[in-house]
Amino acid sequence: MSLLDYFKTKKKPNTASTAKERLQIIVAHQRGERDAPDYFPQMKQEIIEVIRKYVQIDTDQISVQLDQNDDMLSVLELNVTLPEK
Repeated sequence: MSLLDYFKTKKKPNTASTAKERLQIIVAHQRGERDAPDYFPQMKQEIIEVIRKYVQIDTDQISVQLDQNDDMLSVLELNVTLPEK
């Protein structure tokens, strides 16, 4: 590595590769939802409404996820970022 190589600007990532990575994330997210039960979206919305009765929060502060293990065990994970006051 020469001294001039050190000062050269690095190339920006290709927009096609960035789009490909984003698409892979979206597809992975949709595959995860495909295994969820039919009632899951409604249950998620009802949980969010109950939380909003008591605390003023945005939708992006709530994460609800359903994990299924090999032992036919389902785990509902709910993460809520509560405001300071």
